[in-house]
Amino acid sequence: MEEDDDHQPPHIKGFVIISLPPPDNPSLGKTITAFTLSDSDPPSSPPPQRSLQPSHPVPQSHPSNPHLLFSFRRVFIGTPMKIFSFFGILLFAVFLYGSVFSATTLELHGPNNEDDDGPSSFLFPLFPKEGVLGQKDLKLKLGDGQKENFVTQRNVGVVSNSRVVAVDSSTVFPVSGNVYPDGLYFTLLHVGNPPKRYFLDVDTGSDLTWIQCDAPCRSCAKGAHLLYKPTKSNIVPSTDSICSEVQKNQRNGYPESSQQCDYEIQYADHSSSLGVLIRDELQLTATNGSKTKFNFVFGCGYDQAGSLLNTLSKTDGIMGLSRAKVSLPYQLASKGLIKNVVGHCLSSDAVGGGYMFLGDDFVPNWGMTWVPMAYTHSSDLYQTEILGINYGNRPLSSDGHSKVGKVVFDSGSSYTYFPKEAYLDLVASLKEVSGLRLIQDDSDTTFPICWQDDFPIRSVKDVKDFFKTLTLRFGNKWWILSTFFQIPPEGYLIISKKGNVCLAILDGSNVHDGSSIILGDVSLRGHLVVYDNVNQRIGWERADCGMPSRRLRKSRDLFADSML
Repeated sequence: MEEDDDHQPPHIKGFVIISLPPPDNPSLGKTITAFTLSDSDPPSSPPPQRSLQPSHPVPQSHPSNPHLLFSFRRVFIGTPMKIFSFFGILLFAVFLYGSVFSATTLELHGPNNEDDDGPSSFLFPLFPKEGVLGQKDLKLKLGDGQKENFVTQRNVGVVSNSRVVAVDSSTVFPVSGNVYPDGLYFTLLHVGNPPKRYFLDVDTGSDLTWIQCDAPCRSCAKGAHLLYKPTKSNIVPSTDSICSEVQKNQRNGYPESSQQCDYEIQYADHSSSLGVLIRDELQLTATNGSKTKFNFVFGCGYDQAGSLLNTLSKTDGIMGLSRAKVSLPYQLASKGLIKNVVGHCLSSDAVGGGYMFLGDDFVPNWGMTWVPMAYTHSSDLYQTEILGINYGNRPLSSDGHSKVGKVVFDSGSSYTYFPKEAYLDLVASLKEVSGLRLIQDDSDTTFPICWQDDFPIRSVKDVKDFFKTLTLRFGNKWWILSTFFQIPPEGYLIISKKGNVCLAILDGSNVHDGSSIILGDVSLRGHLVVYDNVNQRIGWERADCGMPSRRLRKSRDLFADSML
């Protein structure tokens, strides 16, 4: 349509409607629709692909249409008020798009998303245990009677560190529990067909996941749920490749004629679990609501002993999260369901709790401190080399070596353990608090060392000024180039039921190899800790450990996420 230069365009109104996707089907995405109203009659049937030409030439970068209210030409040659209005509308639109994108991207990233062929993650809520693994002799044999007696006992072999976990696309597992008085953090898994609920202790220091079971049970605690009931078809045969992985560190092998794969685990506190390997269905729910079923191998524990029987009053077994091939992360990663990455965040407040995830979708893009994993042939624990420990500005003794040794990150251990020399030096350094009003109370046997104040202590915050921060140093002999893990007083002190403040760092002479630092839950609280088995590194950052925001995951649109 031709127009004269002095021809006045008709009065025009414009509308832009943004439609959000329905909650039950976010994959539809959002739609943006533009409408225009004019006082003049609309042109008849314009070609749908027609390109509109302005009456006066303008640069191609700013095309305009006299029949549309939104025109770059009109905005930029208009009044300053129009310019400010344009940028205000543009900024609001970008903010709205970023908000909607961030709210829907995570939902689209699931195991059943046809557009996503790669592995993803699961996020578990957390609810608290103690321990490091060991070894012991014992053997199970499949019964032949008419009664469903699946296992019998016979002395034969040994199994080392073992426990498992599974996962699929992005899912968060809430965690419950606390360091004291419960002494463990646990989460929920659904196992079997139909699925049944089980609370499992979250343990990065264990390889094999196991659940108390009725096979029948020889020695089981009264756990949170009914015992798992196996069938003969569930039992893993001794010829299965995963059986040799579980039994690889046993002193005496099992007979080749055995019809089942047996395991036994002994922990640092001398408690133990004896059982047989089972293969059954694990059901996981992704953050977008989709469900994934996965056949995974775990232990059917029919004979537990020691202090483990006490902790099982709140849980039904152990979830193994180490880097071993029998662990749940490894089993899931081997199926392409996730990347072999594990993370947890244990809340530092008195209520406890937190979350855990499997996969890499909730690993922050920045802000993490990373150190390389250290490997040994005899252990699948998460550990790294350490250069030194400081209490305040004072280095602690390390047996005269330039390196203290290794640090093991173990969510299955309630407390932190130092090698003997470093522990004794720390205790000597803490004697100074006795001159600052606190008096050691030997009558309080909650921990080896406790102090009382003039009044019952309600929180570590009440006395934290009497204590100094512990600093673990990694990476480089030059302090300025080193990497640090700082443990504030809240990370190594506990308030006992008697109202005293107690040292929750213990003598580790008889734990693990006696020369390693074991970082337990008390010191891991208040940190997001990530075990990246893909890149062979361990990372951490300070965090409040509420359920993770969508910004925490690996963002595919940094601009959109940065607008939140």
